[in-house]
Amino acid sequence: MCVHNKMIRVGRAMLMLTVGMIAAGLIATQLEAQNYQLSQNGKSVGQAFVALKKATNGFTSTSGAKVDMPGLKYNFSETALLDGNYQITKVDLNGATNGIPATVNTTQRLQPAHQFLMKITANGKVTDTPLVFHQQSILLPDYDPGALQVLLNLGAAHNNANIWALIPKYEGWISPLRIATNADMQGTLDGKPVTVHHLTVTYDSAKTEIFSGPTNELLQAEFDRGFAMVRNGFKLTPPARPGAPPPAPPATAPATTPPAQAPQSQQ
Repeated sequence: MCVHNKMIRVGRAMLMLTVGMIAAGLIATQLEAQNYQLSQNGKSVGQAFVALKKATNGFTSTSGAKVDMPGLKYNFSETALLDGNYQITKVDLNGATNGIPATVNTTQRLQPAHQFLMKITANGKVTDTPLVFHQQSILLPDYDPGALQVLLNLGAAHNNANIWALIPKYEGWISPLRIATNADMQGTLDGKPVTVHHLTVTYDSAKTEIFSGPTNELLQAEFDRGFAMVRNGFKLTPPARPGAPPPAPPATAPATTPPAQAPQSQQ
């Protein structure tokens, strides 16, 4: 009974901490649909979006992405149901890679033990993978602004510690996230100056650079293999990695060098 009462007090303290941070404006509690451009090595290859809304028992995050480039045609849509502390209740993902469809359904289950259950349906095969439960977890498909936004909110509430990623690939697995805080940077959002927070997030052999605004709203992410995701209207100063190249300037006739200034050949 004493242990139970202590757990209740700890839970209430964590809830009050999260509520306090929301009131202080440190967490992006609700986002209208935000759109992002995806690029690789400066060339535009797709788009992504995220929306985060308050729900009866917490939050609903909807997100998606589409990549269309030589060798990779990838798309997904995702709906995540989160409790009031941004912890996963249920996540449903539908997508396809190079024409091969897949669905991923992730839920909590209490019996026979408190676990995540990840159900992956792909290539005519259904795989149910039980994964160790960690309260601060995100489902992390490739190029998902929704997952990164929830990560930012969890990080703000938990000092970027003890956060885990559920990886919806192959049979599914869970991996701890290592999050390093870098010096703040500067940028512009819709032409207005904005302070930019910078995190480096790694798991297994993957690394992502994440840039967020004053209330931890996702502004930009940079992934392995030269991929980047930049919110529409945002520019990092200076850019850590170039986005889509600007339009080429109009062609002009080359300037003519006066004969007196022409270089002379060496004898």
